[in-house]
Amino acid sequence: MNKSDLIEALAKKEPLKDKEALEIVNMVFKGFTNALKEGDRIEIRGFGSFSVREYGAYVGKNPRTGKKVQVGEKKLPYFKAGKKLKAKVNG
Repeated sequence: MNKSDLIEALAKKEPLKDKEALEIVNMVFKGFTNALKEGDRIEIRGFGSFSVREYGAYVGKNPRTGKKVQVGEKKLPYFKAGKKLKAKVNG
């Protein structure tokens, strides 16, 4: 499922126009993005949680040339599935 599928499903389930469903989905994604950007954790009971993990700088290797490359510090979003989601996926 992609963003367009999500918008379509929301518009079908609720009496919404596609444009209204698009605005709702964008508001939710923007809220998630802003919360993670500020370092907050997002928890959706039964589904999972989103957080930001920080990684320190390290020396990596360019796979094409084999040269060593300095990789700077970075923050990456991390998702951990909840128990109910895991149970549904595993049947």
